[in-house]
Amino acid sequence: MSHKFALWSIPVAVAVFLLKLLAWHWTGSVALLSDALESIVNVVAAMIAFYAVQLSAKPADDKHPFGHSKAEYLSAVAEGAMILLAALLVMREAIGALPDPSLKDAPMAGIVVNMVAAGINAAWAMTLMRVGRANRSPALVASARHILTDVFTSVGVVVGLGLALATGWMILDPILAILVALNILREGWKVLSESVDGLMDASVNDGELQAIEAAVSGASEGALQVHDLRARRSASIVFVEMHLVVPKTMSVGAAHDICDRIEAAVKEVLPVARTTVHVEPESELI
Repeated sequence: MSHKFALWSIPVAVAVFLLKLLAWHWTGSVALLSDALESIVNVVAAMIAFYAVQLSAKPADDKHPFGHSKAEYLSAVAEGAMILLAALLVMREAIGALPDPSLKDAPMAGIVVNMVAAGINAAWAMTLMRVGRANRSPALVASARHILTDVFTSVGVVVGLGLALATGWMILDPILAILVALNILREGWKVLSESVDGLMDASVNDGELQAIEAAVSGASEGALQVHDLRARRSASIVFVEMHLVVPKTMSVGAAHDICDRIEAAVKEVLPVARTTVHVEPESELI
Protein backbone atom coordinates (compact mmCIF):
# COMPACT_ATOMS: atom_id res chain seq x y z
CA MET A 1 0.00 0.00 0.00
CA SER A 2 2.80 2.47 0.88
CA HIS A 3 4.29 2.43 -2.62
CA LYS A 4 0.93 3.40 -4.19
CA PHE A 5 0.66 6.50 -2.01
CA ALA A 6 4.32 7.31 -2.64
CA LEU A 7 3.66 7.11 -6.38
CA TRP A 8 0.64 9.42 -6.20
CA SER A 9 2.71 11.95 -4.27
CA ILE A 10 4.61 12.74 -7.49
CA PRO A 11 1.68 14.07 -9.62
CA VAL A 12 0.25 15.83 -6.55
CA ALA A 13 3.59 17.60 -5.97
CA VAL A 14 3.82 18.59 -9.65
CA ALA A 15 0.27 19.97 -9.66
CA VAL A 16 0.88 22.02 -6.51
CA PHE A 17 4.16 23.37 -7.88
CA LEU A 18 2.45 24.53 -11.11
CA LEU A 19 -0.32 26.25 -9.15
CA LYS A 20 2.18 28.08 -6.97
CA LEU A 21 4.22 29.08 -9.99
CA LEU A 22 1.07 30.56 -11.50
CA ALA A 23 0.36 32.41 -8.25
CA TRP A 24 3.85 33.93 -8.28
CA HIS A 25 3.51 34.88 -11.98
CA TRP A 26 0.30 36.78 -11.25
CA THR A 27 1.59 38.58 -8.14
CA GLY A 28 5.35 39.00 -8.45
CA SER A 29 5.53 38.26 -4.71
CA VAL A 30 8.92 37.05 -3.49
CA ALA A 31 7.14 35.19 -0.69
CA LEU A 32 5.05 33.27 -3.25
CA LEU A 33 8.18 32.63 -5.32
CA SER A 34 9.82 31.20 -2.21
CA ASP A 35 6.77 29.00 -1.67
CA ALA A 36 7.04 27.76 -5.27
CA LEU A 37 10.77 27.04 -4.87
CA GLU A 38 10.01 24.84 -1.88
CA SER A 39 7.51 22.93 -4.01
CA ILE A 40 10.26 22.08 -6.53
CA VAL A 41 11.97 20.30 -3.66
CA ASN A 42 8.68 18.51 -2.92
CA VAL A 43 8.63 17.06 -6.44
CA VAL A 44 12.17 15.68 -6.16
CA ALA A 45 11.50 14.41 -2.63
CA ALA A 46 8.36 12.58 -3.80
CA MET A 47 10.39 10.77 -6.47
CA ILE A 48 13.04 9.74 -3.94
CA ALA A 49 10.40 8.56 -1.46
CA PHE A 50 8.69 6.44 -4.14
CA TYR A 51 11.97 4.72 -5.02
CA ALA A 52 12.85 4.16 -1.35
CA VAL A 53 9.45 2.65 -0.50
CA GLN A 54 9.74 0.26 -3.45
CA LEU A 55 13.29 -0.71 -2.47
CA SER A 56 12.43 -1.25 1.20
CA ALA A 57 9.67 -3.69 0.23
CA LYS A 58 12.14 -6.03 -1.49
CA PRO A 59 12.72 -9.30 0.38
CA ALA A 60 16.02 -10.17 2.01
CA ASP A 61 18.73 -11.56 -0.24
CA ASP A 62 22.27 -12.88 0.11
CA LYS A 63 23.75 -9.39 0.11
CA HIS A 64 21.09 -7.91 2.41
CA PRO A 65 20.08 -10.74 4.79
CA PHE A 66 18.15 -8.35 7.06
CA GLY A 67 16.12 -6.88 4.20
CA HIS A 68 16.11 -3.42 2.62
CA SER A 69 13.93 -1.54 5.12
CA LYS A 70 16.58 1.09 5.92
CA ALA A 71 16.23 2.48 2.41
CA GLU A 72 13.31 4.49 3.77
CA TYR A 73 15.56 6.17 6.32
CA LEU A 74 17.95 7.13 3.54
CA SER A 75 15.01 8.69 1.71
CA ALA A 76 13.96 10.59 4.84
CA VAL A 77 17.53 11.86 5.36
CA ALA A 78 17.58 13.06 1.75
CA GLU A 79 14.22 14.74 2.23
CA GLY A 80 15.39 16.47 5.39
CA ALA A 81 18.44 17.74 3.55
CA MET A 82 16.24 19.04 0.72
CA ILE A 83 13.98 20.83 3.19
CA LEU A 84 17.08 22.64 4.45
CA LEU A 85 18.05 23.45 0.86
CA ALA A 86 14.55 24.84 0.21
CA ALA A 87 14.90 27.07 3.26
CA LEU A 88 18.20 28.47 1.97
CA LEU A 89 16.63 29.15 -1.44
CA VAL A 90 13.74 30.97 0.21
CA MET A 91 16.16 32.99 2.33
CA ARG A 92 18.23 34.00 -0.69
CA GLU A 93 15.21 35.22 -2.65
CA ALA A 94 13.80 37.10 0.33
CA ILE A 95 17.03 38.89 1.20
CA GLY A 96 17.48 39.87 -2.45
CA ALA A 97 14.03 41.49 -2.48
CA LEU A 98 14.48 43.52 0.72
CA PRO A 99 15.88 46.68 -1.00
CA ASP A 100 12.98 47.02 -3.47
CA PRO A 101 9.87 44.99 -2.54
CA SER A 102 6.92 45.20 -4.95
CA LEU A 103 3.79 43.36 -6.16
CA LYS A 104 2.13 43.13 -9.58
CA ASP A 105 -1.43 44.14 -10.42
CA ALA A 106 -3.27 40.86 -9.72
CA PRO A 107 -2.37 39.88 -6.15
CA MET A 108 -5.80 38.57 -5.11
CA ALA A 109 -5.97 36.06 -7.97
CA GLY A 110 -2.53 34.77 -7.06
CA ILE A 111 -3.48 34.49 -3.40
CA VAL A 112 -6.59 32.46 -4.24
CA VAL A 113 -4.58 30.08 -6.45
CA ASN A 114 -1.97 29.69 -3.72
CA MET A 115 -4.64 28.81 -1.16
CA VAL A 116 -6.07 26.17 -3.52
CA ALA A 117 -2.59 24.64 -3.73
CA ALA A 118 -2.31 24.76 0.07
CA GLY A 119 -5.65 22.96 0.44
CA ILE A 120 -4.52 20.17 -1.88
CA ASN A 121 -1.27 19.86 0.06
CA ALA A 122 -3.03 19.77 3.43
CA ALA A 123 -5.41 16.98 2.38
CA TRP A 124 -2.59 14.93 0.89
CA ALA A 125 -0.29 15.45 3.89
CA MET A 126 -2.96 14.15 6.27
CA THR A 127 -3.47 11.10 4.06
CA LEU A 128 0.26 10.36 3.88
CA MET A 129 0.67 10.80 7.65
CA ARG A 130 -2.15 8.34 8.36
CA VAL A 131 -0.87 5.72 5.89
CA GLY A 132 2.77 6.24 6.89
CA ARG A 133 2.08 5.74 10.59
CA ALA A 134 -0.18 2.76 9.98
CA ASN A 135 2.51 1.08 7.84
CA ARG A 136 5.51 2.28 9.88
CA SER A 137 6.94 4.02 6.81
CA PRO A 138 9.57 6.68 7.68
CA ALA A 139 9.63 7.83 4.06
CA LEU A 140 5.88 8.56 3.95
CA VAL A 141 5.89 10.19 7.38
CA ALA A 142 8.84 12.39 6.38
CA SER A 143 7.02 13.34 3.17
CA ALA A 144 3.88 14.19 5.14
CA ARG A 145 5.83 16.43 7.49
CA HIS A 146 7.56 18.09 4.58
CA ILE A 147 4.23 18.79 2.87
CA LEU A 148 2.72 20.10 6.12
CA THR A 149 5.64 22.51 6.37
CA ASP A 150 4.74 23.63 2.87
CA VAL A 151 1.13 24.18 3.99
CA PHE A 152 2.21 26.32 6.95
CA THR A 153 4.48 28.24 4.60
CA SER A 154 1.61 28.92 2.21
CA VAL A 155 -0.72 30.07 4.98
CA GLY A 156 1.97 32.35 6.41
CA VAL A 157 2.69 33.78 2.98
CA VAL A 158 -0.99 34.56 2.34
CA VAL A 159 -1.38 36.22 5.74
CA GLY A 160 1.72 38.32 5.09
CA LEU A 161 0.56 39.33 1.63
CA GLY A 162 -2.81 40.31 3.05
CA LEU A 163 -1.09 42.54 5.60
CA ALA A 164 1.15 44.04 2.92
CA LEU A 165 -1.87 44.87 0.73
CA ALA A 166 -3.88 46.22 3.64
CA THR A 167 -1.12 48.47 4.98
CA GLY A 168 0.80 49.26 1.81
CA TRP A 169 4.01 48.08 3.49
CA MET A 170 5.47 45.94 0.72
CA ILE A 171 8.52 45.24 2.91
CA LEU A 172 6.32 42.75 4.78
CA ASP A 173 6.52 40.42 1.76
CA PRO A 174 10.27 39.62 1.93
CA ILE A 175 10.31 39.83 5.73
CA LEU A 176 7.62 37.18 5.90
CA ALA A 177 9.57 35.03 3.44
CA ILE A 178 12.58 35.14 5.78
CA LEU A 179 10.43 34.07 8.74
CA VAL A 180 9.03 31.24 6.64
CA ALA A 181 12.56 30.13 5.78
CA LEU A 182 13.48 29.95 9.48
CA ASN A 183 10.45 27.73 10.14
CA ILE A 184 11.39 25.47 7.22
CA LEU A 185 14.92 25.15 8.64
CA ARG A 186 13.49 24.00 11.98
CA GLU A 187 11.28 21.36 10.36
CA GLY A 188 14.07 20.16 8.09
CA TRP A 189 16.39 19.66 11.03
CA LYS A 190 13.70 17.66 12.85
CA VAL A 191 13.15 15.32 9.89
CA LEU A 192 16.91 14.92 9.39
CA SER A 193 17.70 14.14 13.04
CA GLU A 194 14.89 11.57 13.41
CA SER A 195 15.96 9.82 10.21
CA VAL A 196 19.57 9.65 11.34
CA ASP A 197 18.35 8.07 14.61
CA GLY A 198 16.76 5.32 12.52
CA LEU A 199 19.98 4.72 10.61
CA MET A 200 21.86 4.57 13.93
CA ASP A 201 19.59 1.76 15.24
CA ALA A 202 17.89 3.82 17.93
CA SER A 203 15.74 1.85 20.40
CA VAL A 204 11.98 1.53 20.06
CA ASN A 205 9.95 3.96 22.15
CA ASP A 206 9.30 3.31 25.85
CA GLY A 207 5.73 2.13 25.32
CA GLU A 208 6.75 -0.49 22.77
CA LEU A 209 9.65 -1.67 24.93
CA GLN A 210 7.41 -2.08 27.97
CA ALA A 211 4.90 -4.06 25.91
CA ILE A 212 7.69 -6.37 24.69
CA GLU A 213 9.02 -6.86 28.24
CA ALA A 214 5.54 -7.72 29.54
CA ALA A 215 4.97 -10.21 26.71
CA VAL A 216 8.33 -11.90 27.33
CA SER A 217 7.75 -12.04 31.07
CA GLY A 218 4.40 -13.78 30.60
CA ALA A 219 5.77 -16.31 28.09
CA SER A 220 9.05 -17.29 29.72
CA GLU A 221 7.72 -19.69 32.37
CA GLY A 222 10.25 -22.46 32.98
CA ALA A 223 13.25 -20.21 32.34
CA LEU A 224 15.34 -18.81 35.17
CA GLN A 225 15.98 -15.35 33.77
CA VAL A 226 15.72 -13.09 30.75
CA HIS A 227 18.35 -10.39 30.42
CA ASP A 228 19.93 -8.02 27.89
CA LEU A 229 16.58 -7.53 26.16
CA ARG A 230 16.96 -5.00 23.34
CA ALA A 231 14.69 -3.84 20.54
CA ARG A 232 15.36 -1.54 17.59
CA ARG A 233 13.17 -0.35 14.77
CA SER A 234 14.20 -0.53 11.14
CA ALA A 235 11.42 1.24 9.22
CA SER A 236 8.39 -1.10 9.51
CA ILE A 237 10.33 -3.95 11.18
CA VAL A 238 11.25 -4.30 14.86
CA PHE A 239 14.23 -6.49 15.73
CA VAL A 240 14.12 -7.94 19.26
CA GLU A 241 17.04 -9.72 20.96
CA MET A 242 17.45 -11.23 24.41
CA HIS A 243 19.35 -13.82 26.46
CA LEU A 244 17.31 -16.62 28.07
CA VAL A 245 18.83 -18.43 31.06
CA VAL A 246 17.50 -21.97 31.64
CA PRO A 247 18.37 -24.80 34.08
CA LYS A 248 21.44 -26.70 32.93
CA THR A 249 19.45 -29.93 33.01
CA MET A 250 16.74 -28.65 30.67
CA SER A 251 16.61 -30.38 27.29
CA VAL A 252 17.18 -28.50 24.07
CA GLY A 253 13.60 -29.27 23.04
CA ALA A 254 12.13 -27.79 26.23
CA ALA A 255 14.27 -24.64 25.90
CA HIS A 256 13.19 -24.33 22.28
CA ASP A 257 9.53 -24.52 23.31
CA ILE A 258 10.04 -21.54 25.64
CA CYS A 259 11.70 -19.62 22.80
CA ASP A 260 8.73 -20.36 20.55
CA ARG A 261 6.31 -19.08 23.21
CA ILE A 262 8.33 -15.90 23.61
CA GLU A 263 8.45 -15.28 19.87
CA ALA A 264 4.70 -15.80 19.58
CA ALA A 265 4.00 -13.49 22.53
CA VAL A 266 6.14 -10.71 21.07
CA LYS A 267 4.39 -11.17 17.71
CA GLU A 268 1.04 -10.61 19.42
CA VAL A 269 2.01 -7.17 20.70
CA LEU A 270 4.18 -6.28 17.69
CA PRO A 271 3.23 -8.26 14.56
CA VAL A 272 6.20 -6.78 12.66
CA ALA A 273 8.73 -8.07 15.23
CA ARG A 274 11.54 -10.46 14.42
CA THR A 275 12.78 -12.04 17.64
CA THR A 276 16.12 -13.71 18.34
CA VAL A 277 16.63 -15.57 21.65
CA HIS A 278 20.07 -16.68 22.84
CA VAL A 279 19.76 -19.60 25.29
CA GLU A 280 22.27 -19.82 28.17
CA PRO A 281 22.81 -22.26 31.08
CA GLU A 282 22.13 -21.22 34.68
CA SER A 283 25.83 -20.47 35.21
CA GLU A 284 25.16 -17.28 33.23
CA LEU A 285 22.68 -15.92 35.79
CA ILE A 286 23.29 -12.25 36.55
